[in-house]
Amino acid sequence: MNFSLKKSIELLERSPATYETLLSNLNYDWNKINEGENTWSAYNIIGHLIHGEKTDWIPRAEIILHKEDKNFEPYDRFAQDKLYNKQTFEELINEFKTLRVHNINILKSWKLTESDLNKEGIHPDLGTVNLKQLIATWTIHDMVHLNQISRVMVKHYGEDIGPWKKYVRLLNK
Repeated sequence: MNFSLKKSIELLERSPATYETLLSNLNYDWNKINEGENTWSAYNIIGHLIHGEKTDWIPRAEIILHKEDKNFEPYDRFAQDKLYNKQTFEELINEFKTLRVHNINILKSWKLTESDLNKEGIHPDLGTVNLKQLIATWTIHDMVHLNQISRVMVKHYGEDIGPWKKYVRLLNK
């Protein structure tokens, strides 16, 4: 197993700045492009990440660590479409950064032990999960969506790169 709380915190702390550096204050609205109908843009993804910071990772960790009832509330993976659709991209990034700092501070304040990381909760679809799995998923969740944004950006110029397309594996799938 590769999990380390310290490694996870290092990535979780850096994710908001990575998104901000890549997508804020661009001349072209890169944060609005997507892969077509019913797909997400960077704007949608940041809204999704905000919603996760508010309702998923730390709230579920608190259930595992501190609640008698270990059942998680279902997570609405599309809540951002209703909740985060009027803000500017910079407003969303700033909210994501603020929430992440707050949540990382909570995570650090718990001074988790190996025993804590093995405590369990009950996911509505997946069944029994432990805190270590939750934090590991939180960590890679940011990277999955960064990969998704990169893929959208690559495909956006896919037809414009001419013969170089043969060298871009992502465009040849």
